[in-house]
Amino acid sequence: MTDPQIALAMLGLFIMLVFLGFPIAYTLMAMGIGFGYYAYFDAARMWRGYNRLPEDSGWWDSFSLWIDGFFNNRIFDLFVNQTYSVMSNDVLTAIPLFLFMGYIVERANIVDRLFNTLNVAAKNLPGSMGVAALVTCALFATATGIVGAVVTLMGLLALPAMLKARYN
Repeated sequence: MTDPQIALAMLGLFIMLVFLGFPIAYTLMAMGIGFGYYAYFDAARMWRGYNRLPEDSGWWDSFSLWIDGFFNNRIFDLFVNQTYSVMSNDVLTAIPLFLFMGYIVERANIVDRLFNTLNVAAKNLPGSMGVAALVTCALFATATGIVGAVVTLMGLLALPAMLKARYN
């Protein structure tokens, strides 16, 4: 197969597996391993031990050589090396700390209290809830560094208060 045909096969297989309901993460992982195995497949390397087998060897010897050749593909070495390099990444140690910070902020109602305080402080301004939501978003996005989570949080937090105040 040529490279464009392989790319189209990957796209078709991805769409089919997603429509069948497989999770996207597992689909991408399995496709990466499968098509990587296809890309690095070396048939001569897989069957190299059969020339050296004695005539009276049993099925277990040939089976063990076949298994050795099957798993002697470079994709498995790359898979292990990439997994180790991701696990030894120092930046990823911040993820549990972000989760802990989110838990503390949620349990202490910090964002809710900040939004209500800014709403009361800016009540003389037209659109005080909008201003309070904007300032709360700016402060919390600065603290977390993740804007998408702040947008979702403020949508859940500010929307009921804004609908109650007849914002449209």
